[in-house]
Amino acid sequence: MLQHLHISNYALIENLDVDLSDGLTVITGETGAGKSILLGALNLLAGGKPEARIIKQGAAKCVVEAEFADLSQSTLLLLEEEGYDVEPTCIVRREFMATGKNRAFVNDSPATVAFLKKLSEQLIDIHSQHQNLLLGQHHFLLQTLDAIIPQKQINDYAKAYAAWRDCVEQLNRLKTESEKNLKEEEFLRFQHQQLAEADLQPDELEALEEESNLLEHASEIKQHLYDSLQQLTGQQDTLAMLRDSENSLQHIAAVYPNAQSLSERLASVRIELDDIVAEIENQADEVDLDPKRLAFVQERLDALYSLLKRHNATTVAELCAIRQQLESRLNAIDDYSENLQQAEKQLRLSLAEVEAAGLALTKSRQAVAAKVEKEILLKIQQLGMPHAVVKFDFQRTDEPAANGYDAITLLFSFNKAVSPQNVTQIASGGETSRLMLALKSFMSTQKNLPTIIFDEIDSGVSGSMAEKMALEMDRMATCRQVICITHLPQIAAWGKHHFRVYKADSAEAVSSHIEKLSDKSRVTEIANMLSGESLTQAAIDNAKSLLSHQSDQL
Repeated sequence: MLQHLHISNYALIENLDVDLSDGLTVITGETGAGKSILLGALNLLAGGKPEARIIKQGAAKCVVEAEFADLSQSTLLLLEEEGYDVEPTCIVRREFMATGKNRAFVNDSPATVAFLKKLSEQLIDIHSQHQNLLLGQHHFLLQTLDAIIPQKQINDYAKAYAAWRDCVEQLNRLKTESEKNLKEEEFLRFQHQQLAEADLQPDELEALEEESNLLEHASEIKQHLYDSLQQLTGQQDTLAMLRDSENSLQHIAAVYPNAQSLSERLASVRIELDDIVAEIENQADEVDLDPKRLAFVQERLDALYSLLKRHNATTVAELCAIRQQLESRLNAIDDYSENLQQAEKQLRLSLAEVEAAGLALTKSRQAVAAKVEKEILLKIQQLGMPHAVVKFDFQRTDEPAANGYDAITLLFSFNKAVSPQNVTQIASGGETSRLMLALKSFMSTQKNLPTIIFDEIDSGVSGSMAEKMALEMDRMATCRQVICITHLPQIAAWGKHHFRVYKADSAEAVSSHIEKLSDKSRVTEIANMLSGESLTQAAIDNAKSLLSHQSDQL
């Protein structure tokens, strides 16, 4: 139940706080006083998109906040599952900044707009003026019936439909890729053949570049190695000199002990130098002046550089990966026919599952539709249409849709002698209003919503029919909170609680306000609704009569 509503700096409202109660609450006021602003604020709390310039001129931000009490178990479970604090009441708030930013909160914890929409389905149902037109839209009729049938059937169909859509997309993707590959097959095979014949090795580029550098400078390297060797073993043989110096020190080692360590150090140097000389000799012999090998290496490098440039690659490993990709595409071309047959087979199987789930869904909807027709007929008979006919007309679509195979039209006739036709083509505004009220009244018992708000659902209705609609709303209000915005005194008189929205002018601006009416002020308000600008005694007496009649009925 909507227990409290706070609005600040929203449109024409500077600051508004209103406490609401159970039963039937009516809200009245002159056209343009701001009744629709209240609905706009509540729509924001239900996750609605804000209109432009909602912030009152000169304000830094606007705030809309509602407190809901008597929460259902499903609402408490939803809050717990989503990680929100579970309190006796649920406070939903949205803040809109002049900078363009906005924030949402549930029990003072940040919330997404998507969660507000999900939560609002548990808390409140808002019927705006234009929703009477929804009776002519099959999506609304589907949603109405689907709110009653087992959720498992809806989920089963949704799962089968999603699988079928995946199969359709897979088949289309396969056809697109195959058509593209077939057009490029000759070029793909040429590219793959080039890379395959190149016999690529992932690390060969670096090795070839190193070998090429060695072969190109082989003569220079060989010469300098020999020069180094000559300098070590030439006329002044360094090794021989070291050996002689070592022997000289050995001759005096017996009488001069320090000579022994020096001799050993020279021996160590000589041994190391002897090893270096041998290594230089070996490397000098290994350096090969091989023009043919150099030509082969450079030719191989040129081929690799050409492939790298052609395929926009930087390493041979990348070329190997490209070769693998080309091979996979060519295999797909070779396997196209088999893959296509498999995809088409899977699509047929998936479509059969969708059709089976869709048929079960249609049967459930038709069974529910018969129940809804019966209930609506009972209610519209009470609303002054004793001979009306209401029927849901089912047409099967050729292709499955996200919500099934059903295209539904609501057929209506106010007279048994007139065959039922599309409600949008035959029903008057008043008849449409009564039909919608009957449907909402029945659906409220199915969804067990704690709060329902009607925004001028009495459009096109007057006199005794308005009173009948008020009686129906009053019946609804025995087990839930019903709030009705109305211009009709016959409906306003039935409210258990009565609020008036009005405008106030000041030197700075025009602002909207709301006040709860006392018994005395209710008489004046309803009399004004009856007589217009000039308040007459007859209107006052009529207003008292309406209010006393309502009391008698209670």
